[in-house]
Amino acid sequence: MIIPKASSLTPEQLHEVTSIVEEFGCRIQPIIGTTRSIYAILGDERSETMRARIEGLSYVQRLDTIQSPFKLMDARSDLASHVIRVGGVEVGRKLLVIAGQCTIDPKHPEFFIETAHAVKEAGAHVIRGGVWKPRTNPYSFQGDNKSLDILMEASRQTGLPVNTEVMEEEHLRLALEAGVQMIQVGTRNALNYSLLRQIGAQVAGRDTVVLLKRGRHMGPIDEFISAAEYIANFGNPNIMLCPRGTMPALEGYRSHPDESITPLLKEKTWAPVVVDPSHSVGKAAYVESCSLAAIAYGADGLCIESHVAPAKGIGDDPKQSVTPAALKRIVERARQLWEFHRS
Repeated sequence: MIIPKASSLTPEQLHEVTSIVEEFGCRIQPIIGTTRSIYAILGDERSETMRARIEGLSYVQRLDTIQSPFKLMDARSDLASHVIRVGGVEVGRKLLVIAGQCTIDPKHPEFFIETAHAVKEAGAHVIRGGVWKPRTNPYSFQGDNKSLDILMEASRQTGLPVNTEVMEEEHLRLALEAGVQMIQVGTRNALNYSLLRQIGAQVAGRDTVVLLKRGRHMGPIDEFISAAEYIANFGNPNIMLCPRGTMPALEGYRSHPDESITPLLKEKTWAPVVVDPSHSVGKAAYVESCSLAAIAYGADGLCIESHVAPAKGIGDDPKQSVTPAALKRIVERARQLWEFHRS
């Protein structure tokens, strides 16, 4: 990574360093920060000649080289000081809570609007709402574009940003045009590199945050972080990693809870970790325990499914959504543990 002496390179300086690295089969990816920009060298940066030429430039403060599968997401990268802000929270400096319905029912928008207000009251900073749903059974409800309007109306009424999952480029386009502030990549698309590239390209230059879930089939730690690298290398490092349980399922739970990988992730990457306890355990009664376990392991946030009337919900809501009252209790206890853990 190239660290300039000034807050950013001029166009002429950027052209010069780009010309140098291209001679060695590399390219430059600017990462634009609010007070300082850095310039990642993507490719094999081991050439001493290339490094010497860059370090000899009068406007370069230093050149940091990182040889790892994920140069931008690596804990040693200069992005380690990057702060993600969403819903009025600086992630990592305050517990982030994302909450809402698994699936928005377009036939009953009142449930989602009421849920949005209720989860805000319970302490959530971001509203979760499924517009499009990846379903195992092709005859199950797959979502509806109309639900996007309901999602954004909830955002307008509560003043909170919203999170929704996208599964294809058209979903991404519609979500960004509507003003969705947090794009979710679900577990089934965790290794869909084409989609990850599209997301990276489309959110570049925006304040949009990406919540990347871990692959269901026990994706290795490096594979998980490398998936985030696909998004980051287009210039937007607003990425949070989301363990959500893996396969094979643990008897009695929906998945095999994996909140324990949080310290392993934090050893390798600077990215915040936001755990989804709802999909890990798959049953409302177990969500609180899983949430507190995630905080004890050092998670920076929680993504919890909640519904004002779970039994009347669709998708996963009837079995794994907690009520707003239960959510409020979870948030209060999680915040106490979060403060204790960091003290």
